[in-house]
Amino acid sequence: MIDTFRNIARVPDLRKRLLFVALMLFVFRIGAHIHVPGVDWIAIKNIREMGGGGLMDFLDLFSGQALSNMTLFALGIMPYISASIILQLLTVVVPYLEKLSKEGELGRKKITQYTRYGTVLISVIQGYGMTFYFQSLQTNEGSVLTEGARGNMLWWQILTVITLTAGTAFIMWIGEQITERGIGNGISLLIFAGIVVGLPGGVVVIIEDLIGATARGETAMTPFKLILLLIFMVAVVGAIVFVERGQRRIPVSYAKRVVGRKIYGGQSTYIPLRINTAGVIPVIFASSILLLPQWLFGAAANATGWDFFINLNNMSQYGHTLYMIFYVTAIIFFCFFYTQIVFNPKDVADNMKKYGSFIPGKRPGRRTADYIAAVLNRVTTAGGLYLAAIAILPIFLLYGFRVETMPFVGRWLNSVLPYWVTHGMDIPFYFGGTSLLIVIGVAMDFVQQVESQLVMRHYDSFFKGSRLRGRRS
Repeated sequence: MIDTFRNIARVPDLRKRLLFVALMLFVFRIGAHIHVPGVDWIAIKNIREMGGGGLMDFLDLFSGQALSNMTLFALGIMPYISASIILQLLTVVVPYLEKLSKEGELGRKKITQYTRYGTVLISVIQGYGMTFYFQSLQTNEGSVLTEGARGNMLWWQILTVITLTAGTAFIMWIGEQITERGIGNGISLLIFAGIVVGLPGGVVVIIEDLIGATARGETAMTPFKLILLLIFMVAVVGAIVFVERGQRRIPVSYAKRVVGRKIYGGQSTYIPLRINTAGVIPVIFASSILLLPQWLFGAAANATGWDFFINLNNMSQYGHTLYMIFYVTAIIFFCFFYTQIVFNPKDVADNMKKYGSFIPGKRPGRRTADYIAAVLNRVTTAGGLYLAAIAILPIFLLYGFRVETMPFVGRWLNSVLPYWVTHGMDIPFYFGGTSLLIVIGVAMDFVQQVESQLVMRHYDSFFKGSRLRGRRS
């Protein structure tokens, strides 16, 4: 490993690219500590420590704690990701965008331009909503806004929207510069940096809980639970690496052609179908969509006071039965939905027929497309179950499956199932679901690209005798 880092230092181009990535990430972290004018960030921090953040806790992890401190980068890179996903989905619906996506480099640049416009629009909408959200936050002393902001609310809202939108646009520019001049995907690395920056704080909290609980004789965080947590973390990381590198390879053969005195073709290759083709997008979509029924059921329960809506509101809360069912169902649904968008078996079959390749034992054309679609559906099912298991594991460890709110059989299940199943193990799994998938996936891609640069220049890779197969291989 030491020799590998020495080899990296010997390659001027690779060394400059890595230094550029480090510099851009440093600038990103500086912006995450510059506060928006008119906000008492100490009051916001106190609210978050008391557990009153709500939506803030959901989004703060991806912004590198910039949201909880209300800084220039409070919106993070999520508006750009939302705009990218929307544009990608619209390419299937809008013929003009579908045509652009097939025009090569020129079409890609045009779609990128539309994505930037969409990012600014989403940032303005979210920034405006963020102003109302922070106006609603209250401490024992009153509002979290400063006296100057409360005295001129309209101008503070305009200034905040402009500041947050400019911050997101600057992050987007940083990500594009990293992609162009550095190593790896810039947007992914920014998300990676935002998540990893909270790791030291999470470790400190776990250690403080362990020391405090041991001193008080409590069972909140015992050495046994800490060991169990470490085992779960190692097992989950290993499972994610194994599945993210997993492929279902469909064999493909090329027909032989005689041109003059030479014979062309006859080679064999394969179509690699990733187990997790959709990546982390289904988890992000499912988490975002579940906020809507929670809000609707809560509003209906407060407005009517009916037991029916109250029960629905209780069941849809984080960790309860209805929430878990909706969460798992939405993840699997979006796995299939997104996979069908990015991978079309009919187009693959047509291209194979065009270039004279075939799947052994399958007729070219429709039979080949049906076979690829059937294999893809089985692989996507496994990938969806894998994503759902990773996403609900942190909820299960902390809260368990709260089945007592289920109609008809809830009380019976609560009395039959073990206590650790219905109430969890009270183990805080810091890296959960989406964040863990992003961190491991981005790290694998980054190492793979560094290895490619080293191997291209005849240096050894990170792992002797083998190459790391990342998510794109």
